[in-house]
Amino acid sequence: MTENSRQVICLDGPSGVGKGTICLAVAEHLGWHILDSGSLYRITALQFSRKFPEREVSTVDESQLVDIACNLSVSYLQENHHLVILLDGENVTGIIRNEKIGAIASQIATIPLVRDALLARQRAFLQAPGLVADGRDMGTVVFPHSVLKIYLTASPEERAQRRYKQLKDKGIGVSLSSLVEALRQRDDRDMNRKTAPLKPASDAIVIDTTRLTIEQVTDEVMSWVLQRVSIA
Repeated sequence: MTENSRQVICLDGPSGVGKGTICLAVAEHLGWHILDSGSLYRITALQFSRKFPEREVSTVDESQLVDIACNLSVSYLQENHHLVILLDGENVTGIIRNEKIGAIASQIATIPLVRDALLARQRAFLQAPGLVADGRDMGTVVFPHSVLKIYLTASPEERAQRRYKQLKDKGIGVSLSSLVEALRQRDDRDMNRKTAPLKPASDAIVIDTTRLTIEQVTDEVMSWVLQRVSIA
């Protein structure tokens, strides 16, 4: 199956908007494969931090970052309504979600050569019967001919509140104001980078999730899926 077959659903949007949860729900409903493209950048960041534990991204030659990105062995498993992310067989689902790795990933994602290195890897996840892809440039760059493009958004304050609750439930103490500021900074980086800036595709359906529950968002997305997607 090629990208031209259009059996791809793209879910784009900023950090903390709920793309992953919605992506998994849609993929499970359709029996399709899933791509968490952000995890590829986070895994690249994880490998960077392991290889260069005392270094900043800006101090490492870009060719070394590209080498890391090109040699990732990543797979996804859908288990009990959760997405399990494996790196060389190691379950890294939890570790790549910490704030430090996220900050490194956001820096790495601004580097065009790294994005180019990961582009073909992302497209390779498209297999029959279809793919639900979660990211920031799925509909604009990676799968521009996809059958359905959804752009999820929410205010930084709402996204920070959701993240705060997640961390609190895990027993992790963090300041809500610091989360809001971190999200604002990340949004600024993502929206203003020269390569593949975060923005809705021209033909994307934009859904503001600020005042919606996850169930309401899932229902709205699925209503568009049923209208647009050919399901055998």
